[in-house]
Amino acid sequence: MKKIILTGDRPSGPLHLGHYVGSLKNRLAMQQEYQQYLIIADVQALSANAENPEKVRENVLQVMLDYLAVGIDPAVSTIFLQSLVPEIAELTIYFLNLVTVARLQRNPTVKEEIRQKGFGASVPAGFFMHPVSQAADITFVKADIVPVGEDQLPLIEQCCEIVRSFNRIYAPVFPEPQGIVPKQGARLMGLDGKAKMSKSLGNAISLCDSADDIQKKVMSMYTDPNHLRVADPGEVEGNMVFSYLDIFDSNVAEVEELKAQYRAGGLGDVAIKRRLNTVLQELIGPIRDRRNEFAKDPVAVMQLLKQGTERAREAAAKTMIEVRRAMRIDYF
Repeated sequence: MKKIILTGDRPSGPLHLGHYVGSLKNRLAMQQEYQQYLIIADVQALSANAENPEKVRENVLQVMLDYLAVGIDPAVSTIFLQSLVPEIAELTIYFLNLVTVARLQRNPTVKEEIRQKGFGASVPAGFFMHPVSQAADITFVKADIVPVGEDQLPLIEQCCEIVRSFNRIYAPVFPEPQGIVPKQGARLMGLDGKAKMSKSLGNAISLCDSADDIQKKVMSMYTDPNHLRVADPGEVEGNMVFSYLDIFDSNVAEVEELKAQYRAGGLGDVAIKRRLNTVLQELIGPIRDRRNEFAKDPVAVMQLLKQGTERAREAAAKTMIEVRRAMRIDYF
């Protein structure tokens, strides 16, 4: 039997290169090898956008378009909408009894996201309990594997703690999921080199960006602030253009030659940015074109999501029969 993978994204905006490198490429590779579930986590997105539900609603379609555009096959991978699988919310309630507030406060992923969003003491309870709801996202299909960025591993650790507690107290219902981190590019830094790529931080290239937008963003990228003239020696380490070339340029030998030339002096920032622009245009252009084709029939796209959600609910119903039996709440 194929192992089950659970992965997904919050519909807080169109997906970007960070998503592509950190997860989308892996989902493409894994969808034939594993039984893959992709969650569009609109409930989680609402925990940080409770007063702006229209934004979340609109971006459900945007994320679905991105999935289809990069090659995710909804006939092979089950793509579903979190809010329309109520069993996840039910399981979250049960899991909350197995976690202390103190443990949630120690979760480094949650602490960092609270800091980034500037919540302070006003963090919404729904956002604060994200590790618990994510544990329900993972376990309702009994996922074995969860591809994540390195910064998300503490969430998987907490999920395993919840699973162990449930299995010990009630019955062995759930497997302990394994978090796997892609070897390269799992945490793609933003264009400014200051933080992980994020649309909210304004340092991202989206998969739906126009050719002009991509070029403008590449030409604004952080390089070596001390590399003022072409003839000056430059630093490669920390230079975001070279970091991106290492990930996206398939001609490794030429990139190494460019690094040597840059370090020695005689290679300008404009030249390496033009090369990166060409590489990214060749990558994103076909994705954008396919996306535009799918966008012509949004009703058909949402119908594919509806079908995937129905399949997810079937799996959820089977799991919850076991959960309720184990918890002795299968009264009728």
